[in-house]
Amino acid sequence: MPSDRNTTLDRLIGARSAKKFREQLGLDTAGDLLHHFPRRYLARGELTPIRELPLDEEVTLVAQVVSSSSRRMNTRKGSITEVLVSDRPGASSGPSTLSLTFFNGYSAQRQLTRGVVAMFSGRVTAYRGKLQLTNPIYELLDPDEFSPEAAARLAGRPIPVYPATGSIPSWTIEKAVGTVLGQIDLDSVPEALPPDLRLKYRLPGVADAFRMIHEPETDAAWRTAQKRFRYEEALVLQAALARRKAQHAALPSRPSPARKGGLLEAFDQNLPFELTAGQREVGELLAKELAENHPMNRLLQGEVGSGKTIVALRAMLQVVDDGGQAALLAPTEVLAAQHYASIRATLGPLVRDGLLGDADGVEVGLLTGSQSAGEKKRSLLAAASGQAGIVVGTHALLSEHVQFADLGLVVVDEQHRFGVEQRDALRAKSLATPHLLVMTATPIPRTVAMTVFGDLETSILRELPAGRSPIATHTVGLVENPSWERRIWQRAREEVDVGRQVYVVCPAIGLDDGDLEALDEATWGGTALAASTSVPDLRPISVVEVAEQLASEAALEGVQVGILHGRLDSEAKTAAMRSFASGETGVLVATTVVEVGVDVPNATLMVILDADRFGIAQLHQLRGRVGRGGHAGTCLLVTRLEPGHPSRERLAAVAASTDGFELAQKDLEFRREGDILGSSQSGRRSTLRLLRVLRDVDVIESARDDALGLVAEDPELKHHPELASAIDDYLDPEREVFLERG
Repeated sequence: MPSDRNTTLDRLIGARSAKKFREQLGLDTAGDLLHHFPRRYLARGELTPIRELPLDEEVTLVAQVVSSSSRRMNTRKGSITEVLVSDRPGASSGPSTLSLTFFNGYSAQRQLTRGVVAMFSGRVTAYRGKLQLTNPIYELLDPDEFSPEAAARLAGRPIPVYPATGSIPSWTIEKAVGTVLGQIDLDSVPEALPPDLRLKYRLPGVADAFRMIHEPETDAAWRTAQKRFRYEEALVLQAALARRKAQHAALPSRPSPARKGGLLEAFDQNLPFELTAGQREVGELLAKELAENHPMNRLLQGEVGSGKTIVALRAMLQVVDDGGQAALLAPTEVLAAQHYASIRATLGPLVRDGLLGDADGVEVGLLTGSQSAGEKKRSLLAAASGQAGIVVGTHALLSEHVQFADLGLVVVDEQHRFGVEQRDALRAKSLATPHLLVMTATPIPRTVAMTVFGDLETSILRELPAGRSPIATHTVGLVENPSWERRIWQRAREEVDVGRQVYVVCPAIGLDDGDLEALDEATWGGTALAASTSVPDLRPISVVEVAEQLASEAALEGVQVGILHGRLDSEAKTAAMRSFASGETGVLVATTVVEVGVDVPNATLMVILDADRFGIAQLHQLRGRVGRGGHAGTCLLVTRLEPGHPSRERLAAVAASTDGFELAQKDLEFRREGDILGSSQSGRRSTLRLLRVLRDVDVIESARDDALGLVAEDPELKHHPELASAIDDYLDPEREVFLERG
């Protein structure tokens, strides 16, 4: 009997191989392996362009040996074999060559002789400005197939190149796929695409598509198969989001219509500034949606300082006016404390320890994990009794011990720090589904928003309120200008001398390399863009060593230097921020805990050390901490990388623009494929297979329209069970690998 897609790999390729595939690639079953698609294809007779190889990635390439030599090692036993390969027969140097180094590579010494053509697999690194592979796995090929003459006359099948690891090269995966294809009944694989959509886009059936993508006869075959699986992936994701959106829209909610003569009206009358046109427009929209009897689900995007918090606070006051409560969920204790203080200061005389809904004021509560037992007890009681109309907190709000009397609105700040499961845990604390307002200061390209936040309606605040000054950003390259390091601290002293404050941001806490704090953590569900992996000889600069250095820095003599990082206890963090905000501390050395929400209007200079270790979005967020009080802001992006290093392109992009949406698009272009929605494995599946949000805009838009149409006619997809099953299978409902990133 032929096997089906759920057959475990140990029954098909052997227990030993299956174990390696499971541990290193996250592949357990035949279906998992068949969905492990080739990343590209090589034409027989074609050598791989070496100049296009990506640095610090696992690659598979076909090249010809130019020269080979071996020598004994001086400091230890054994030998080194150095092999030079080329993508251009006859070339002996330049961008068309790649160096291979084998330690005790006796087989390589014997087999990789001049003229030999082989397929190599390994991680690309740079040494003394030249690309190299160290101890790559290789397989010899027929050199006749890769001669210039053969390129013209051979019409063989394309060679698939799979995403691989150091010990499971592409050709091993290709052989395993061939074994599985010979044993599985492809006709038993469910067809996720509705027939009318397959016909609409002229897509092959799933069985044919698997054969065409893994064993293509021609380039046209694998391109057609990729088109089918790319659209299927987009449709599954969009249908999942559309179904979730429809399910939320069908839930009962607590309507909170605007009331005359209440807190919101009093708040508006006391505002010392005019709302921007964007704030008014979004405010009117939120007011209308809060009055509906189905839950609002809205994403509010806005630049740092665009006034999102004021918009959210007005929405919270509308709910409080109607007798309900609002909760604001923040990702860190520093940010929660900042929101708490900011809301109380903004409300002014409207803050009181009074009763919920009292027109004279509203009580604002704070709940964090590090509060004392007495403080927590008071906050829990205020929330449960309804005494606190607005409750600000961290993950502590999600605890089962936290109860609300009548929760009407949940505001989530910095959404990329929280998953669907977390925000739903807070929403579950109410009998009726609370309204949801998600805020992010990281501008999101339209295609990303459409793919990641498809279950939310989106609003954007583009204008900055009056009084915000521009931020000048400069890249400071210490390799070409080592004397600038001293000038940085002189510049900091100049700011302090005129009564301003200075941030100094470091990527690490202590002297231990393991003390790195989160760098550009998954802004849209992506992975870090830190450059540390490509600069192994540069230990990340830390808060501890910089604070010690500045204490003895002549230019800062007499200036109080403070520190702030995630490992400090709550009291120490609060004291550090209080001292900085009051002007007592002139220079604050910190990690990325200052990235969001920290508001010190008197801070005008930010120095980001090892700036190349941060991504574009995080650099943009960080520099938004200065220039907030009417004084011009300056941000210095300090790097120890040499000019021309790829990571310096990101710094140049940030220095060249203050438009967050333009930078978000640049960020999307700089990221490696798959990073936006997460390329790491979780259980059996990676988040993305073929779909790329930058390249596949048209596919995503078409799939979104199709998914919305399907769900509008059939909200539970009862008439499309294969598509519903594909959603469950692909997304894994227990972990919601993809949607939790939304």
